Amino acid sequence: MSKPMTKPAKSANPAKSAKSPAKTPISEPVMAMRIVAMPRETNPYGTIFGGIILSYIDQAGFVEARRHGNLGWVTAAMDKVVFHAPVFVGDIVTLVTHTSRLGRTSIDVQIEVQAERFDTHEVVHVTSAKMTLVGMRDGKPFPFRESPCHQAGQPSSSETEA
Repeated sequence: MSKPMTKPAKSANPAKSAKSPAKTPISEPVMAMRIVAMPRETNPYGTIFGGIILSYIDQAGFVEARRHGNLGWVTAAMDKVVFHAPVFVGDIVTLVTHTSRLGRTSIDVQIEVQAERFDTHEVVHVTSAKMTLVGMRDGKPFPFRESPCHQAGQPSSSETEA
């Protein structure tokens, strides 16, 4: 009996069952960056500066944006970032990203930040952020419509429309 019950759960597509299209990821979550927290990044309290984590979030957003096209991606906005746990020296900081919205010239990227504790290997949620990045070409916003990691050697939709 348990086998028929588990099959539908495995084949169910959470993207199709989501109530809000805005919450459905357009790309699968991927690890964008992994960094070891170093002593030079600490504040007087022995934890990593929040600004360092914000910089990592910005870089991870760029990594995700580049999956959508070889453009000059710039950060247009970042939503409120609330820190839920500190990052200590020696922790391994992991940033996982996915695209949550595709616009004509911009994308929204969701970033999750986790820290794996140096001594216990416990993984804790540090913070989350949503960024909007704009694809630029020749100093102007550029329309794009590429799937993440399009096939090398195949023209993108923006190249075929030109």
